[in-house]
Amino acid sequence: MVMETLNPLARDFILFCTRRNHKEWPALYDEMCWVAGQRLFRGLGYSELRKAGISLSLSNIEETIRMIDTITEQK
Repeated sequence: MVMETLNPLARDFILFCTRRNHKEWPALYDEMCWVAGQRLFRGLGYSELRKAGISLSLSNIEETIRMIDTITEQK
């Protein structure tokens, strides 16, 4: 994934979740689901995050992992 095409909101969501002490998979995935379910990041839930490019669906998990890897490697 090219960083220029990544929605800044998606990037900020991932960084928010990694800063909550869950940087390793699958704990990070669990944290992302928890944050989305509770709308802890800017009041956004699953559907809003999906529109921003973050899918927490298991059918799209490989793309989500690649996005996380790209973001965490650059910070």
